Amino acid sequence: SQITTLINHKDKPKRSDKTLQAIQRVGQAVNLAVGRFVTVGEAIANENHELKEEMNVACIEARRAGETIAQLTDVASLDHPESDSHITIFTDKTGVVKAARLLLSSVTKVLVLADRIVIKQIITSRNKVLATMEQLEKVSSFQEFVQIFSQFGNEMVEFAHLTGDRQNDLKDEKKKARMAASRAVLEKCTMMLLTASKTCLRHPDCESARINKDGVFHRMRLALEQVIEIVTDSRPNGENEMAPISIYSGIKEFKNKVEGLRENLYFLSKENLSTMLEVILEHTEDFTDSAYTSHEHREHILELSKQAKMELEQLVSVWMQAQNQKTKDLMEDLEVAILKTCQCMNELKREVHSAATTLAADLLKYHTDHMILKALKITGVEGNLEAVAEYTCKLSEQKEQLVEMCRLLRHVSGTEPLEITCIHAEDTFQVTGPQIISAAETLALHPSSKIAKENLEVFCEAWESQLNDMSMLLREINDVFEGRRGEKRVYLSLPRPGKHNANLKALKPVKLDTEEQAKIAKLGLELHLLTSEVDSETQKWEDQENEIVQHGQGMSSMAYSMYLFSRGEGLLKTTQDLFHQAEIFATEGTKLTSALHAFSDQVHDDDKPLLLLEAEKLICMCKQLQITAKASVQGKSSTFTKVDACILKTRNVMTLLCQLLPLCYKLLRKATGNSCLKPAPPWREDRIRTGTNAHTPERRAETFGIKSLENHVTNMTFLESK
Repeated sequence: SQITTLINHKDKPKRSDKTLQAIQRVGQAVNLAVGRFVTVGEAIANENHELKEEMNVACIEARRAGETIAQLTDVASLDHPESDSHITIFTDKTGVVKAARLLLSSVTKVLVLADRIVIKQIITSRNKVLATMEQLEKVSSFQEFVQIFSQFGNEMVEFAHLTGDRQNDLKDEKKKARMAASRAVLEKCTMMLLTASKTCLRHPDCESARINKDGVFHRMRLALEQVIEIVTDSRPNGENEMAPISIYSGIKEFKNKVEGLRENLYFLSKENLSTMLEVILEHTEDFTDSAYTSHEHREHILELSKQAKMELEQLVSVWMQAQNQKTKDLMEDLEVAILKTCQCMNELKREVHSAATTLAADLLKYHTDHMILKALKITGVEGNLEAVAEYTCKLSEQKEQLVEMCRLLRHVSGTEPLEITCIHAEDTFQVTGPQIISAAETLALHPSSKIAKENLEVFCEAWESQLNDMSMLLREINDVFEGRRGEKRVYLSLPRPGKHNANLKALKPVKLDTEEQAKIAKLGLELHLLTSEVDSETQKWEDQENEIVQHGQGMSSMAYSMYLFSRGEGLLKTTQDLFHQAEIFATEGTKLTSALHAFSDQVHDDDKPLLLLEAEKLICMCKQLQITAKASVQGKSSTFTKVDACILKTRNVMTLLCQLLPLCYKLLRKATGNSCLKPAPPWREDRIRTGTNAHTPERRAETFGIKSLENHVTNMTFLESK
């Protein structure tokens, strides 16, 4: 930006001292910035001998260009720079342009070389991890395993930091999502590798333990390979990545082509359009052929598919006529045909979305109690091989249901990153299911083995964690479909200077330091858990259009965006964005209070005081949050205190909401005689029956995420003592 200022300065006949001083300051600033930049480049060169020569040449060029710019802008001491023999920006503007080009070129070279070094660091780190993994596979003594795993843990921490930084730097959202998926696999598999290897060492002759361990190592190698593919932007054997086309992306492209006929009648052939529609309709067979799609959805999809073919035939007929004779009537007919075709495709899109998300919501709700996993743990400890075999069959059925759910959700995910997340979830269920089975078989064969029991727990936790992730994914997919992402989302329409707040221009976004970020991140995680609980409660309601449900879901989405802010992600980029979001969250809470008062008229007199008492608590909390969010602050310390207070008070409101929603649901059931309960879908018939109360699913905080890699390494102290 400083170079642009120099290049674009106006050649005025009269130059004030102020102008001359400003030009000199800019030139000196450029030179100093280049000097600092080059110092870093030279330091990198000294640590990386294979690129030292190239890096040093680029640094020398950059330094020379910076010095040239400083010389050409050394004009403040000159009374008449035009008549002086000293060459300046005024006598040789082309010299500044040349120096600027050389500077930008050399700076780019330094950046590219530095990037190559970063890639090399990641590859070297990966190679270290792979080498240590090979050693871990071959160890035969527990003591040797502990020592090598400790080294492996440190190497994984280093790899996690390097790839995390790289993920943040990636501009391509698709690559970012793939990197996040691979890193998640590595993080979860680190703990699995620990317990699976320990089990294998404890029971060396057990075939199921060996299969379990081999599965973890294989999955980690695949994830490591994918990270390198993303970092180096390459595929093995030069093959291209062919991602399957989803129904959403197919419909979007098809509609674009159809609407393009308004501008140009000749830019594509009718065969192209017909082929595109055929591909879309082929993909709808994933829904119509699925055993888990309801009869109503299947019939509607088939009807809309038939209608889409008819609408396209009509469109092609009018289109061909318009190509031969461009009359006003024909162009009007063409417009009608375009509108009808696009409307039909929109209805088809809506129908497949409804089919996929309804199935997902029902499945996730049905499996929240983790009955099969609990039964496997119990029967495994009992050493009951027959019962374990029965429940492993049921787990395989559950896995197939969840895999099918992921495939259908991918079609309606709406964005490439969410598509990739669906594919990752599908892979996770495919792989983790058999691993749980082998871990359960090992425990059944060695029922007194504590390590076999611990191993099964770890794999079950990974399964539960993925189910929780699916609830979040489902909400994101619904948000995209309903336009509740980006600027379209009403409660995320952030303030702009002069529009929402006259004083906003004076406010500067504040960047928090590491310690402050850690504190906010902890609060954010608590908020994350509460949003999951609220979502779980709202999904129980038959009437999703109920005002209480609507406000509850809205507040949960806003709280989730605040959680993302605590991680440095999402649409809230600055502290001002967060404060604005907190205000709207409080307003939504006030609206919920009104809905609760209206609802209190429907409940029995005995229950009304309790409900009204909770509603009063809510309105007080929302008022306090609004006051905090609107309070003006200055300075970093005050801003951090305000951020902390806003998230803390939002968390308190969400905690109360977690108590209010089940209370309202209970009172509604009481008032309506349980008529709000959904009928069980056909795939629920084989539900296993145990003594556990299915209506009180366990909510364990640790299932929302696997421990950090650093904790895995710390745990080795405990292993050594054993």
